[in-house]
Amino acid sequence: MNLRKNILTALLLAIGFILRQLTPGALGGMKFDLFLSFIFICLLLNPTFKNAILTGLLGGILNALTTTFPGGQLPNVIDKLITCVILFIIIKVMIHVKDNQIFVGFIAFLGTLISGTVFLTSALFISGLPAPFTLLFMTIVLPTSLANIVMTLVVYQVVQSTLKMTGVKFA
Repeated sequence: MNLRKNILTALLLAIGFILRQLTPGALGGMKFDLFLSFIFICLLLNPTFKNAILTGLLGGILNALTTTFPGGQLPNVIDKLITCVILFIIIKVMIHVKDNQIFVGFIAFLGTLISGTVFLTSALFISGLPAPFTLLFMTIVLPTSLANIVMTLVVYQVVQSTLKMTGVKFA
């Protein structure tokens, strides 16, 4: 990986971390994970396996630092790593449409569903859930999936425009 791509990944994760820090805890201490949008953008801009692992690990650690979910530190790391690897495979298979708006929205929706499901499942087995799985899924994961579509599309366009204006080549 080149340094420029690593720096962009770090900057995007730092911005996502600040947003995550400002997001209040909701039902059962679970947060609306808008940080995922920045993870998805990192994967779309630099679809390499090394970047997927790096983004998943750093994203999981940063989320673990800001979690309000009881015992949610380890489930955050697990869910980000698994989500990044799955999305890396999907992006690699569909690389020819990775800049398509529908595909970017699809990645945001699917990635949030995967992340939320893995998080809740791993939390259930590691520390237990403060509310029923279905309730947390319906009230946190599904609304966050919809919000992440919009957030990812907007931020992805801003990042792409910025890269184009500065003349930075990522392809």
